[in-house]
Amino acid sequence: MRSTFEAFSLLAVRLICGGGLALVHGWAKLNHFSTMVESFPDPLHIGSPSISLMLAIFGELICGAFIALGFFTRLFSIPALFTMGVAIFSIHAHDTYEKKELALLYAVGFLVLLMKGSGALSIDGLMNKGSK
Repeated sequence: MRSTFEAFSLLAVRLICGGGLALVHGWAKLNHFSTMVESFPDPLHIGSPSISLMLAIFGELICGAFIALGFFTRLFSIPALFTMGVAIFSIHAHDTYEKKELALLYAVGFLVLLMKGSGALSIDGLMNKGSK
């Protein structure tokens, strides 16, 4: 019973955090790349807003999609968590809690997935089951 609850709980976290980040935020950045690229911040001082935007798209869209699927979840949680850290500590560093809240909530979800993994109801879970 407990393992079933954990599997569904991790599935919910993956779908809400990974799927939400990919579909709402990452997809919007990709879709509006040409209009966003000129004004996109460069918080890591890479020297190029386009590279910063591409890194954000990777962290949100690509990593979020793989997390939602449960494919190499722990690995893809790291750049997604890093992206949320940039949002919290750089982009919204001087903003109120309300502005940071969404990134904080995503970060907690990705931290849970980094620690626990994707669970049984995932591609990772299917691959691990086949190797036992």
